Amino acid sequence: MHLPEFIRQHADRIVDEWEEFARTITPAAENMDRTALRDHAKEILLAAARDMSKPQTASEQLAKAKGEGPEKTPSLDEAGASHGELRHTVGFDLVQMTSEFRHLRACVIRLWVDSLESPDLAYFQDMIRFNEAIDEALAESTAAYAEQMSRSRDIFLAILGHDLRAPLQAMSMSTELLMRKTTLEGDALACANNIKRSARHMAVMVSDLLELVRCRLGKSLPIEPKPMDLADAAHAAIAEACAGNPECDPTVRVEGDTRGVWDAGRLGQLLQNLIGNALQHGLDKRDVTVTLHGEPDTVRLTVHNYGTPISANAIGTIFDPLVRSADEELGQPSTSLGLGLFIVKEVVDAHAGTIDVSSNETDGTLFTVVLPRNSL
Repeated sequence: MHLPEFIRQHADRIVDEWEEFARTITPAAENMDRTALRDHAKEILLAAARDMSKPQTASEQLAKAKGEGPEKTPSLDEAGASHGELRHTVGFDLVQMTSEFRHLRACVIRLWVDSLESPDLAYFQDMIRFNEAIDEALAESTAAYAEQMSRSRDIFLAILGHDLRAPLQAMSMSTELLMRKTTLEGDALACANNIKRSARHMAVMVSDLLELVRCRLGKSLPIEPKPMDLADAAHAAIAEACAGNPECDPTVRVEGDTRGVWDAGRLGQLLQNLIGNALQHGLDKRDVTVTLHGEPDTVRLTVHNYGTPISANAIGTIFDPLVRSADEELGQPSTSLGLGLFIVKEVVDAHAGTIDVSSNETDGTLFTVVLPRNSL
């Protein structure tokens, strides 16, 4: 008996063994009933049998082995994806979920081989096709599980960031009120300034966290472009970055017309992150240069500083979320969540612009942003 027919005739017996194995996966399976334990197992088996019954050329088989095609089986993909989502919901981890497919594969092959009276070359082809079908279901199930896990994490981060805003705002406003209504001197004044500065820094980190979640859940950063001057935004960003720090004095150079239609709030984020990054990692807070150059259809922004160069390996991932610099990884005090440059890239992409970075010990580090004048 060929394997597809064997699966169709013995599906219930195979699913019984699936259920028995799934029941051993604790603690997730402890409170699951029979229906939940058998989730989509029969659908996956029968879809695999249908897939195996379809004609397949040698070239199609080779392509499928590489994960390149031919066309997938919709019912198999849907059953696999649904199983992955539900297993995540009931508390299975990824290793536990994939172990179900390993057991399913071993169970089917064992029962089928035991039923064979004599080997046949065609049976080996059945085994190959069955493995392909299970691999397809496993891939879809794993992808759906991972997506569900990522979405759950992002929703948690969104709730966390949102709930942190209120106490931070209360802390900041209370400190501001204390400094206005009370005459503070010496250590008391220094402590109040530290609290105010730390609350403002934490507010920026929470805002960055929410932007990350918004990008992941919404796929793109929303913008509201309006006429503005990038030079004015740059001066405002420098004033914000250097507030309360007399040693901070970046150079600003403006060449040509720097007006355009952009989202002022988003470009403020971009500038604050790039300038703050240069001030943090530069050798001298006075040796940071911000240059704006107006061109016929675009405005070019560069932020330059001298300091320890960014390694070639780090440049490849510098705009990825939650990536920190090497000195932070070696135990230095962390000043961010590693989201600043990720947000910069998202802002640039939302305005249909480009961003590049170059860094070496001789020339320093240079971030170059090119924005079209009209991003509508």
